[in-house]
Amino acid sequence: MPASSILNPHDPAFDRFLQASVGRDHQGSGVTVLSALARLNLDPWQEAEDLARMRQEKAGARLSLMLSRLRDVPTLGHDHLTVAHELTRLLPARGRQTMTDDSSPSPSRFSWGMILAVLALVFLVVQIVAGFTTGAGE
Repeated sequence: MPASSILNPHDPAFDRFLQASVGRDHQGSGVTVLSALARLNLDPWQEAEDLARMRQEKAGARLSLMLSRLRDVPTLGHDHLTVAHELTRLLPARGRQTMTDDSSPSPSRFSWGMILAVLALVFLVVQIVAGFTTGAGE
């Protein structure tokens, strides 16, 4: 594990989104997406990752629902849907472009297990072909 991931285990691609302002609370303190999600007892980095995997419309609707539960941020008011859609534009786009639907990975992403299975199959075919060709000359 690289030393940088030990010191900062979270993906920095989500920093722009998580540090974006949601509004001000009753005491006038600025509330970021990170602190808003934490106030809702959610893991901000996991939520950001989940939202990044969704289509922007669905991510905006989900984030809007979360923001609507924040009662101590009056500046959101009834505008949480607009704020949520603006905030989802700050999410890294890599998940949205590689996902055909919200839960299935694109065919271009291979797991190590799949690669090893294909290599084992190729090895097996080579062994079978080699067995037939060496016996043919005898």
